[in-house]
This record gives sequence, C-alpha cells and structure tokens, in this order.
Amino acid sequence: MNVFDFSLFEKGGPVMWLLLLLSIIGFILFIERTLYLHRSQIRSTEFLSGIKNILRKRRLVEALTVCEETPGPVASVVKAGLLNHEEDEAKLRFAIQEAALVEIPAMERRIGSITAIAHVAPLLGLLGTVLGFINAFSLLQSEGAYAHAGLLAGGVWQALLTTAAGLAVAVPAYLAQHFLYGRVRALAHDMEWVGNDIMQFLLRDLDKEVEEEQFEVKGI
Repeated sequence: MNVFDFSLFEKGGPVMWLLLLLSIIGFILFIERTLYLHRSQIRSTEFLSGIKNILRKRRLVEALTVCEETPGPVASVVKAGLLNHEEDEAKLRFAIQEAALVEIPAMERRIGSITAIAHVAPLLGLLGTVLGFINAFSLLQSEGAYAHAGLLAGGVWQALLTTAAGLAVAVPAYLAQHFLYGRVRALAHDMEWVGNDIMQFLLRDLDKEVEEEQFEVKGI
C-alpha cells in the first residue's frame, strides 16, 4: 500500500472530502488569479514612452485609444490622467489616485478566498482528528471488557490522515496567497510610478502651446 492508495483517503472519513473540495477550489482560484494578474502586467516603461510620443504628435484621441486597447491597471491610470489633462495639479493627482484605487480591489479579488482556505483547512484537519478519537474511544467503550488496541486503529488513522491533509491543503494555500499578493504589490508599484510620471509629463514636460492646441477635445 502506498500513500496514494485511495483506501487511505477513505480512512480519513468525511472530513477528507471537505478538504478535497477546498483544495480544488483553491487551485482553481489560484490559476484564475495568476492568469488575470499575468494579463494585467505590461511593460510599463515602453507603454508610457509610446503614449508620450503620441502626445507629442498632438494625438490625444489616439493615446486614449491605445489606453483603451491595453489591458491592465497601468493603462487605466494613464487614461485617467489623459482625461483630466486640463485640470490643475491637485485635481489631476486626485483623478489618477482614484483610478488606482478602483483597480486595486479588482486585482485583490478572490485572493481573500485563498487566504480563508489556508486558515480553514487546518481547522478542518483538527476537526477530523477530534472526530477520529471520539470514534475510537466510542468503540472502546462499547466493547467494554473485550476492548483491545486494534479498535483504536480506525480512529487513529482518521485523526492522523485528516491532520496531514489539512496541513497539505493549508501550506500551498499560504504560498499561493503570498505569491499573488506579491504580484499585486508589483502592479501597484507600477501604477504609482506611471501615475506620477504621466502627471509630471502633462503638467511640466509637454510644451504648453502644443498642449493647448492638442487638448481641445473635451469630454472624451
């Protein structure tokens, strides 16, 4: 018998099915979030350089179109800056920060569920352990004078297997949570840098006369 024998799973009792369900849900959430954050990650430096070149050619609408077609929160932050290019520094900064704040919850969505799985799995394992020992001692009591150590085997199996399964689900969930939050922090850093850079460009670096001619488009 090896550790992957299904009979071991059965000895773990009903709690094992709950842990299996949690592990499947956690895996699906991790894959979905990983793909989402991967699609959201762009080469911020190259993207921003392209936007600046377009703006220097007096093509605001084209720059907005590029932002619309580019996935991810970085493009949304730049778009917010472009839409508010005529505002003063305080209002422009507020618009960019507001766009960033809208994007962060979208990036963090469902990561909390993975965190919950990491917390709940060991508790379910502990529940299985307690149920296993309750079952074992119940059998011992029912047998009375005929009780023997072999009656404990089933309960001990259940206790050990559920404990191990709970930890086996929780540890990868913790690692997945740490990895995903690391990706979110990286994207948040990109948004902060890009937002500050595009704001400085719109307010100071772009030629004022060109800006007045180019940015007559309102309400876009």
